[in-house]
Amino acid sequence: MKRIRITSDGLNTYGSRVLTAGMIIEQYQKNPVLLYMHERGQVIGFLKDIQVEEGAISGEPVFDEATELSKRCKKQYEFGSLRMASVGLDVLETSEDPAVLLQGQTRPTITKCKLFEVSMVDIGANDDAIRLYKDGKCIELGKGGECQLPMITNKQQLQNKQEMEQKTLALLLGLPETADEAAIRNAVATLKKQGETNASLKAQVDAMNLAAITQAVDGAVADHRLDQAKKETFVNLGKNVGLDELNKVLGAMQPQQKLSAMINTHEGGQPSTYAKLSDVPSEKLMELRSEDPAEYKRLYKAEYGVDCEL
Repeated sequence: MKRIRITSDGLNTYGSRVLTAGMIIEQYQKNPVLLYMHERGQVIGFLKDIQVEEGAISGEPVFDEATELSKRCKKQYEFGSLRMASVGLDVLETSEDPAVLLQGQTRPTITKCKLFEVSMVDIGANDDAIRLYKDGKCIELGKGGECQLPMITNKQQLQNKQEMEQKTLALLLGLPETADEAAIRNAVATLKKQGETNASLKAQVDAMNLAAITQAVDGAVADHRLDQAKKETFVNLGKNVGLDELNKVLGAMQPQQKLSAMINTHEGGQPSTYAKLSDVPSEKLMELRSEDPAEYKRLYKAEYGVDCEL
């Protein structure tokens, strides 16, 4: 029988490789099944005399000829038209350590894995075609398969990017681009303290502005230019437009006059009185009675000739 190499330490076409030294084969040796194209249920024989040497694993395929597929595979293998093997591996550990990477490698090295099946395949990714499983997902390394292993991180590019970002941050903070990480941290801490101080000053200024706005509104209420019920509305107005604009609004408002003052004033501003109670507009009688009882009594007596008891 022809001996066949099933895997080695070399690179495959996906830019990865499997370390033979990290491959666990003991379980497979208990059931060295030989499949066709990694198809469960397509057992065509077994692998015997499994050997690990010089960074490679090899064995002798034995075809059981129990099926037409097995008979056909045996003939093609002996003829040489079917000559590639592919292993099914469960990936346990990977590494991007330069010590386990080869020139041109683009994906991590599989440093530890478990062999669970070997298949005869028509076309592999290379002379050591393999089929991997990681996190329960199949990683096909045969021709046309999709590799789920991540690309190796370009550590030099990442470092260059980090250095460029650090230089940019240093310049934004007003530091020289050569500033180290400690200097940048100190500058950020200083800015944070300044921000806290500015926030405290802003709170103090806001409190002073609110006090001035409230005082202006209270003054308008005291001068009878504004009802007490509207105080909060005008305080909020002051917050929105500022103290100067609020004072303009309040300054344009006239004090509210009592009815008695209105009764005793001509349109031209000269003092005047009603002659009798019937001269007072009906809608103003109750207000006059309430606000100026003495005047009400005078007009009542002038109207009816008797005193009024309120």
